[in-house]
Amino acid sequence: MKIPMSRFHIHDELTAPEGSVPVLKGALATGGQLPNFLGVLAGSSAALRGYARFRSELRHGKLELRTLERIALAVAEHYESEPGIAMHGRMARAAGLGIDEVALAREFQSRDVREAALLQYLRALVDGGGRPPMHLHEEAREAGWSDEQLLEAIAYVALESFTAMINVAGEVPVDGSVEESRALHAA
Repeated sequence: MKIPMSRFHIHDELTAPEGSVPVLKGALATGGQLPNFLGVLAGSSAALRGYARFRSELRHGKLELRTLERIALAVAEHYESEPGIAMHGRMARAAGLGIDEVALAREFQSRDVREAALLQYLRALVDGGGRPPMHLHEEAREAGWSDEQLLEAIAYVALESFTAMINVAGEVPVDGSVEESRALHAA
């Protein structure tokens, strides 16, 4: 059996650079288990702090959790980020999305017309190099998305794209899959 290994060291609160330790301890206090992504990102205190601040601000925005999880799933699928697909699939289900909506979100789709308009706008942003056609912008607005919500959705795409890029570039294993390799490394 091949054990997935990250290209980057997966830190914990004992091995992380000093500047990363407070953020990791905060993540452990609220989440219980440290995601591999955060353990990798801890290798750069500045990147970890910037990520944590960005995510924290967006959590207090105008978008609902279900919308954020749809976006996260779509972006993770776009980048083929297995850790992101696995984590956001679980989180989307916990937020109340059905299996069919999880599958649709991975393709920038939804049965909800309002959500579908937003996801199509964001798909054009991701696929089209940052310039969605004006008709998609107008369709999202007509579906009821405010400028504030559209800007937050774009920001969330950026945050989730960053996360996916780290996962893919670092070959970060899906959470839970690296426990055996950590034990072997420690031995």
